[in-house]
Amino acid sequence: MSEKTGTGVGPLRLEFCGERYTVEPDRDFHIGRESDLTIDDNPYLHRRFLRLHAESAMWWLTNVGNLLSATVSDATGQVQAWLAPGARLPVVFPELHVLFTAGATTYDFTIENDARYFDTSATIVHDAGATTFLPVSLTPSQKLLVLSLAEDVLRQSVPGRGAVPSSADAATRLGWSMTTFNRKLDNVCDKLDKLGVPGLRGGRNKLASNRKARLVEYAVTTHLVGPDDLPLLDATGAEPAD
Repeated sequence: MSEKTGTGVGPLRLEFCGERYTVEPDRDFHIGRESDLTIDDNPYLHRRFLRLHAESAMWWLTNVGNLLSATVSDATGQVQAWLAPGARLPVVFPELHVLFTAGATTYDFTIENDARYFDTSATIVHDAGATTFLPVSLTPSQKLLVLSLAEDVLRQSVPGRGAVPSSADAATRLGWSMTTFNRKLDNVCDKLDKLGVPGLRGGRNKLASNRKARLVEYAVTTHLVGPDDLPLLDATGAEPAD
């Protein structure tokens, strides 16, 4: 059904790896390993993972996979959702940022919508040139840990794909011991879990096995870390004091 026959919505635009796609409201659009938008031949990625479709005069994004989850945020990073298998959400912002991880690779793309149901403006604090999104506050070493995991994703000039490093590689990048790295990772995940960030714990007193990927998705979509923070990694090398 097209806009003229009752959906009441116009087309969406997607960008992935520098390529742009137009999604028309008269048919479903799938994203996955073998879909309308073929992300990659990654065997850990569902053939059809995400679905865009028009219904009730609104666009919807649905997770049609059965294992993977996606992190979705508005352009400011203030509104963020975790899209678990079977879940769906309306596309109500002018721009959505979608991140998900399959295996060791994190993928991201953007969705642009001309309809403005809602809009947001960033609430930020400026202090000596720094920009911090509240209420999450990381210590300097915690921020370095997150940056070491998100570095490859943040270095992408356009939405696409990046690798989440192993804990050993991230610890080496920072010049930390594995004991220090794992302790800091536990602390960051515990802090965010207490603030209500889902996906960082697998159950009672148990950290999730894919917590590093989920941490990267959350940190990038909420602007907890950004490309401007990457030079901090080049000044590392000593065991953190905090």
